[in-house]
Amino acid sequence: MAANQKGATAVRRSKNARAVRYNKWGYIFLIPFIVTFLMFQLVPLVNTFYNSLFEYYRDGRKVIGPNWVGIENYVTLFKTDLLKYSGNTAIMWVMGFIPQILVSLLLAQWFSDTRLKIKGSAFFKTVIYLPNLIMASAFSMLFFALFSANGPVNHILVNMGILKQPIDFINNIWGARSLVAAMNFLMWFGNTTILLMAGIMGIDVSLYEAAEVDGANSWQRFTRITLPLLKPILIYVIITSLIGGIQMFDVPQILTDGSGGINRTSMTLIMYLNKHLYSKNFGLGGALSVILFVITTVLSLSVYYLMYRKKED
Repeated sequence: MAANQKGATAVRRSKNARAVRYNKWGYIFLIPFIVTFLMFQLVPLVNTFYNSLFEYYRDGRKVIGPNWVGIENYVTLFKTDLLKYSGNTAIMWVMGFIPQILVSLLLAQWFSDTRLKIKGSAFFKTVIYLPNLIMASAFSMLFFALFSANGPVNHILVNMGILKQPIDFINNIWGARSLVAAMNFLMWFGNTTILLMAGIMGIDVSLYEAAEVDGANSWQRFTRITLPLLKPILIYVIITSLIGGIQMFDVPQILTDGSGGINRTSMTLIMYLNKHLYSKNFGLGGALSVILFVITTVLSLSVYYLMYRKKED
């Protein structure tokens, strides 16, 4: 009996030792990521927060600071139009994300349903992903040319009698916002569709077959099976899209020539940050960067909590 116990103990020790030897390779392969994260993310993040507590900017050829001011930079920012720019960013993100997620869900469901037997599905999958490969600057210049007051869109609408006179979309509040949202939708709905398709194709087909046998229609199968099992992918899509929305810069920057449109109603938070960095106001730029980091963290955690919170009995 004692010999058997000793033998079992020896086997367990051998397995544990083998597991430790295998695990060490995992930690070794993590070293490049850890070093990169420390050098290019964590250290700059800490340095940004440190700089946000100082008055530090250029006035012509003269450098002011760094002088310790504490939270004065944060107080100064909230006295400006920071909340207005936050609202602009949120509005344009929502206008682009809602159609993006709805269209992507619809296309992902269609393309992953083998019973539909869609002809040329591979071609269509490629086509809807192609806008994601186009640079945002090129997309912005294209829309600027198409929707300008003398552009082809206005020319066609006037000739068709739909408009009596051209509309200056870019210098219109909701026109500029709609163009930014439309460009973000066109650039990213293909990528979102591919991600959602991957999630749907990973769902066990027998679940759908069992639901169909029980008399569930297509809508019930989608809402009761597809959406709940697709939740991890949906959370990833929402959070990454949210982070991308907060970092919205290149499209509105080029479309409005950096001015933010009429009354700065298309000015985003990153465009506002860029103005501080361009003017070499490192203190206010650092403070705004920290605020953006906090906003991103809070919103991401909120989405994760709302999607995964337990239902009360």
